Amino acid sequence: MEKFRQVKARRVLDKLAVPSEPGLTNAQLMLTNHDLKPVEPERRQWGPWNFVGFWIADSFNINTWMIASSMIDNGLSWWQSWLCVWIGYLISGTFICMTGRIGATYHISFPVVTRASFGIWGSLWPVFNRAAMACIWYGVQSWIGGECVKLMIRAIWTKYNDLPNGLPASSNTNTRDFLSFFLFWLCSLPAIWFPVHKIRHLFTVKAFFVPVAGVAYFIWAIVKAHGIGPIVHQGSTKSGGALGWAVVSGIMSSIANFATLIVNDPDFARFAKKPKDALWSQFITIPVGFAVTSFIGIIVSSSSAIIYDEPIWNPLDLLSRFLDDANGAARFGVFIIAFAFALAQLGTNIAANSVSAGTDMTALLPRFLNIRRGGYICAGVGLAMCPWNLLTNSQNFITYLSAYSVFLSSIAGVIITDYYVVRRGYFRVQELYSAQKSSPYYFTAGIHWRGYVAYICGILINIVGFVGAIGKPVPKGATYLYNLNFFCGFLVAGGTYWILCHFFPIPATSARWMEVGDEASGVTYRDEEEGSAAGSDHLAKGLEADGGIFNGSGGRGGVRERKVDAGF
Repeated sequence: MEKFRQVKARRVLDKLAVPSEPGLTNAQLMLTNHDLKPVEPERRQWGPWNFVGFWIADSFNINTWMIASSMIDNGLSWWQSWLCVWIGYLISGTFICMTGRIGATYHISFPVVTRASFGIWGSLWPVFNRAAMACIWYGVQSWIGGECVKLMIRAIWTKYNDLPNGLPASSNTNTRDFLSFFLFWLCSLPAIWFPVHKIRHLFTVKAFFVPVAGVAYFIWAIVKAHGIGPIVHQGSTKSGGALGWAVVSGIMSSIANFATLIVNDPDFARFAKKPKDALWSQFITIPVGFAVTSFIGIIVSSSSAIIYDEPIWNPLDLLSRFLDDANGAARFGVFIIAFAFALAQLGTNIAANSVSAGTDMTALLPRFLNIRRGGYICAGVGLAMCPWNLLTNSQNFITYLSAYSVFLSSIAGVIITDYYVVRRGYFRVQELYSAQKSSPYYFTAGIHWRGYVAYICGILINIVGFVGAIGKPVPKGATYLYNLNFFCGFLVAGGTYWILCHFFPIPATSARWMEVGDEASGVTYRDEEEGSAAGSDHLAKGLEADGGIFNGSGGRGGVRERKVDAGF
C-alpha cells in the first residue's frame, strides 16, 4: 500500500513537472529548464525598435507622471525638477545598458547571471529577494490599475461612484474599489500567458496608443485652464547647499524608480537579436521617454491649479474631477485616457513584475516552474496580499519600497563589477548550469563568499540612513550618505568585491576583454561519467545550440573534456 502511494505521488509530481531534457540528474534539474537555458536563435526576436517601443510604453505610467511633484514640493523649480529627471534617467539608462549587455551577449536571464557572482546556490537569495518584491509591486500596481478601471466605468455609468458597499469596515476597502481592482487583475491574466519573446507586441501597441492619449490629456488640460498655470512660473524656494541636496535627492529618486529594472534587464535583453540592439535603443529612449512623460505631468498639474485653485499631481484624481458635471464628450475623453493609463499599468506590471517574478521563480524551482507559472503565482500573491491594506495603513509604504533600492544597488554593484572588471566579459556558460564542485562558479558549497561580503557591505553603508528615512533620529552624516543611497550601495559593494577578488583570485576570468558570445568555436564542454553522462550530454548540446559558449575547467575525477563545434 505504501509503495502504491509512493508511485502515485511520483506520477503526480511528474505531471506537475515542466518539460526537461531527458536523463538529467536531480542537481541539473534544480539548475535548468527551457526558460532558464540561453535563448536559442529562434526566440531572439527583439530588435532595436522593440526596445524603443518597450521603454516608450514603460515611461508612460502614473509613477513617472508624478515623479517631478515630490521634487517641486521639496523646493525645486519645475525646470530644476525636469533637469533632475533627465540626469537621473540618463544614469539609469547607463546602468540598464550595462546589465542588459550581459543578457544580450550570452542570452541568459538575471537568475543565471547572478550565479557567476554569488555562486550556483548562493544566487538563490538575491533571486528570492527580487521575486518577493515583484509580487508585492504586482499587487500595488494592480490596485492603481483598478483606479483606472473605476474611472472607465464611472465614465460610462455615472452612478458607479455610489455603488452600495457590502464589505465590512475592517476590510479597509469598499465594494466599488475592490470590484475595480479585481476586474483589472482578472483582465491582466491573459497577458501573462504569452511567452516573453512574443509579449513585445503588447509594448508596441502601448507605445503608439498611450503617448497619444497622454498628449491629448496634455492639450485638454491646457485648453480647459486657458493656460499652463502658475507652477511653470514659480522659482526655487531653496538656495546654496540646501538647493544642491534637493537636486541630489531628485536625481536619486529617479534612479530609485528604476532600481528593480536595472537588475532584471537581462530578462528582456537576452531576447535581443544582437547585443547592439539592446544598447543605443535603451540608452537613448529611457531618458527621453521618461523626461517627456514627466514634463507632461508637470504642465498638466500646473494647469489644474488654474481650474481647481490647487495643483493636482495624480492624473487619475484630476480625471475624476473632470468627470464632475461632465457632458458626453468629456466622459468619452475620460474613458479613453483612463483606458490608456490602465494599459500603461498593465504593461508596467508585465515588464517590471510578472515576467521578473516568473523568471526568478523559475530559478527557485526549475523542475516545476516556468515563467508562465511563476507569473500566475505572482498574480495570485498580488491578489492575496490585499494591497489596499499596505497603501491605506502605512504612509511610509512607498518609503519602504523606494528604500529597497539600497538592497538592489548592492546586487547591481556586485554583478556589474564581476562582469566588467573582474571577469572582463568572460563567462563559461555551461558551467553556470553545473553543480559539480569543480565548476568555477561553485566556490564554497555553491556560495560565493566574496559576493556576499560585498553585498552586505553595500547594505551597511546605507542602513543607518534608511532607519532615518522611516522616521527615527540618526546622525546628519548618515542622512547625507543615504541621500546618495544607490551610488553608495553600488560603489561600496562593487569596490569591496573587486578588492576581495584581487587578493583572493577567482577562477574563470580573463586577462583581457573577452566577450565570447555567439562567436565561440572549437570550445569544450564537460559531462559527468557516473550515472549522468547522457543527461549532461543532452544539456551541453542544448546549451551549444543556444549559444555555444563553453569552456571546460580541467579534469577532476569523473570529468572528461571533448571538443565541439559551437558553430554559428
